[in-house]
Amino acid sequence: MRIVVSGSVLVLMALLCVFPVLAQDSPPSPPSSPATQPTNSTAAPSAAPAQSAAPPAAVTLNDVLDHVVQREHFFMAQMRHMHPMIETYLQDLKDDHSGNMVPAKDQYFLGRLDMSDGPDDVSFVGQPGFSRRMLTKLTGVYSLHFLPMGFAQMVVVDSDFQKKYYNFTFVRREFLGEIRCLVIDVQPKEGQKSARFLGRIWVEDQDYNIVRFNGTYYPQPKINFFFHFDSWRLNMRPGTWLPAYVYSEESNLKTGLTKALNFKAQTRLWGYDLKGLGKSEEFTQILIDSPQSVNDQSSAAADATPVMAERMWEKQAEENAVDRLTKIGLVAPPGDLDKVLATVVNNLLLTNNIDLQGDFRCRVLLTSPLESFTIGRAIVVSRGLLDVLPDEASLAMVLSHELAHIVLGHRLDTKLAFNDRMFFPDESSFQRLDFKHSGADEEAADAKALDLLKNSPYKDKLGNAGLFLKALQQKAPELPNLIRSHLGNSIASSKTVRMSTLLAAAPALEERRLDQIAALPLGGRIKVDPWSDQVELSKAKAVALNSSREKMEFEITPFFPYLTRLSTGGAEKVALTTTPSSAPEQK
Repeated sequence: MRIVVSGSVLVLMALLCVFPVLAQDSPPSPPSSPATQPTNSTAAPSAAPAQSAAPPAAVTLNDVLDHVVQREHFFMAQMRHMHPMIETYLQDLKDDHSGNMVPAKDQYFLGRLDMSDGPDDVSFVGQPGFSRRMLTKLTGVYSLHFLPMGFAQMVVVDSDFQKKYYNFTFVRREFLGEIRCLVIDVQPKEGQKSARFLGRIWVEDQDYNIVRFNGTYYPQPKINFFFHFDSWRLNMRPGTWLPAYVYSEESNLKTGLTKALNFKAQTRLWGYDLKGLGKSEEFTQILIDSPQSVNDQSSAAADATPVMAERMWEKQAEENAVDRLTKIGLVAPPGDLDKVLATVVNNLLLTNNIDLQGDFRCRVLLTSPLESFTIGRAIVVSRGLLDVLPDEASLAMVLSHELAHIVLGHRLDTKLAFNDRMFFPDESSFQRLDFKHSGADEEAADAKALDLLKNSPYKDKLGNAGLFLKALQQKAPELPNLIRSHLGNSIASSKTVRMSTLLAAAPALEERRLDQIAALPLGGRIKVDPWSDQVELSKAKAVALNSSREKMEFEITPFFPYLTRLSTGGAEKVALTTTPSSAPEQK
């Protein structure tokens, strides 16, 4: 497997060795529900494999393990034909002198996972650690440079998962969401020369797919390090479970250097069905009409005026850019969350008596770094920024700045109206697309946004927005990669912050106050379907905080998705991706 990396859009490909399983003498009692929809592991893999006959009910642990091994080998065959987006965001931790571990610095990787056969990886200029060929053995994956290849490896238990390599111990049955699982401890047998998985697996008891595994790899290499991780798979198609989330954490890991290693990391995967976002299949639905029966349906039977032609040209540039980012898997397809954002924008327009004389739209960038920008009349806000905003007033503050660019007529570079500008590799997207405004335009947008907010329904809650900006500016020195903008202008830095006038009206930051929520943790608000890239607001209920430490502003937290099983009907939702206990109570 390989990871392709580039500029800022890293195309990651890595998952080298995968790890086997072992039989055990003491079996669990037979599952009450036999497997129902297995897939033939010898069949040609596809995004949505055909269902084969159900395997016989497992009577012993040995029977269960036979099914698990078969399903895991089929999983590997499937993944070789899939190229999802993969993102890792990591925060190094330090002691804040009160016993709490807080972020000290961060790192960020983004790319496309490639598990196809072949030891080579394609490297691109601009990413440290990728100017040389990657080792294709697990022992070369992990290092203090936190190579994204190492975190990508964590979506695989073992690329050669076989019973002969492991000892297995049945622990119990347990529900993960709606899915009843067999919980099994897994240990490599003595004398293994290759690194193998060491930890625990959760196996759903119908088709015997591994849906979660938690542990590390063993034995540890002499120079590099294997980290601990908790890896989750979701049922994205009937009978198909694919990687979606990996949480990794180390505390006080002795590295042989002067300091111990402390960090937390989240790895997310999405964009499994990017082909479904394309429009090629629409060609098969075209009806060929008689030329005499075809009429122009446009409202005006005349050439466009110069002003309208200019607007249409800019709209074409906007459409090209938004469509390209959607097909890559960076921007979510249109959905209900866009309408929620548009409602806030409409509140700003109506209360300021502004008629844009044209359509606007809102879209969601699927990445973690906190950024917002405009593409023509499309307002784009990142998933990470939506995650950490504490309330609607703070969201209105973000949207008002982008709306101000539109109201003031700040234009998109219309060179993008030429379609050939979109003919570039996915991994070059951050280099080929740039939606930044000049410093003068940014200052003008700040001023206009403040005017919009003063006349809006959010005018009495701008103190909350200012509080968010204060917290953001305070964290900026430690979290430059979270705050770094890849496509638009940065929201904040250690010295400046967007719409800084709001800081004066904001109350003082009081970290110990449980009722003052300046920002949320990452992953606290937005849910992404990894198969379709659709986004929606999480329905997890906020919980009361027990201590100020649970505020965790801008921080990484573990994943605990609520797993569900798709039926052959295929319309059900996949999983709840946020942890209710980690989401602070919103005021």
